[in-house]
Amino acid sequence: MLLDWMKTALPLADDPVNGFDPDAVTISNTVEINAPARIVWAVLVDMPRYNEWNPFCIRAVSTLEMGAAVEMTLISYATAGGPTVPNLEYVCAFEPEKLLSWEMKHSEAWPYPARRDQVIEATGAEACRYYSTDAFLGANGIHVQRFAGPWIKRAFDDSGIALKARAEFLFSQER
Repeated sequence: MLLDWMKTALPLADDPVNGFDPDAVTISNTVEINAPARIVWAVLVDMPRYNEWNPFCIRAVSTLEMGAAVEMTLISYATAGGPTVPNLEYVCAFEPEKLLSWEMKHSEAWPYPARRDQVIEATGAEACRYYSTDAFLGANGIHVQRFAGPWIKRAFDDSGIALKARAEFLFSQER
C-alpha cells in the first residue's frame, strides 16, 4: 500500500522539519493505461515535450540525475485561469519504468518541504497503472495540505489523464 511505503521511506511525524503525516498527502486518481510501462516512462522523462501534453506542468528541465534540479513552470490551479508559476525541486528517486520522484527541501526561506512521487506499476506486457502523490512534510505539512491539497489533486488528476492519452497515442503509433 502506498502510505505504508511512505511511512518507511520518510521520517516519522514527530520530526518537525521533514516528518511524515499521512493526513498531509495528496494522492491522485489511479489511471489505467493501455500502453507498456516503458512508454509511460519515456513520456515522463521526455521533459522537453511536457508542454505538448501536460496541462499542469508546461515546462520541465532536468538531467534527472539524483540530486539534480528540476526546473518547472506550472499552471496555478489555485485560481481560475491561473498564472504560471516557477517551481524548483530536486530529484530524489529514479527507478526506470517504476518511480520518478523529486522533492523540495526545507529552508528558512521556504519552510514547506514536500516530496512528489510518480508511480508506474506494470499490469501486463502492454498495460500499466499510474498515480502521483505529494507528501507535505514537517510541522507545516498539514497546513499546506489543507490549503493546496484540493487543487494539487485536481492538477495531478488532469496530468494523469493527459499522460494516459499521450502514452496510448504513442503506443498506437508503434503498432
